[in-house]
Amino acid sequence: MAEKTCQHSAMKHLRQNKRPPQIHQSALVAPSYHRILVKHGLIEKNLSISDAYEVFLKVGADPEVQKLRREVAPGDKMKHVPALYLATAMALQGMTKQQLEALKLRIEEKRVLAPQQKLRR
Repeated sequence: MAEKTCQHSAMKHLRQNKRPPQIHQSALVAPSYHRILVKHGLIEKNLSISDAYEVFLKVGADPEVQKLRREVAPGDKMKHVPALYLATAMALQGMTKQQLEALKLRIEEKRVLAPQQKLRR
């Protein structure tokens, strides 16, 4: 019986050495701002990360979102980027479907108007 235990532990040891290196889960997922926007239906899941960040900046600049964000996280707590993302996510979560739809329309309107304003200059 002592032999089987030794063989078993040797096999187990070999198996552990043959494991491929694990990829950290966070390397496979989109950035938090992308997930936040997808969750609330403000962007499509396949939108590029750089385009999603542009949308996130517009969402954060929206007066309605800023107002809700201040209610969620009062004070100077938003100096850190994760706190800003969290406060924005919480503000979006507190919005009704109608408010989210109105926000989506405002963001799309800004995206259409921005190239036109550049042409005027």
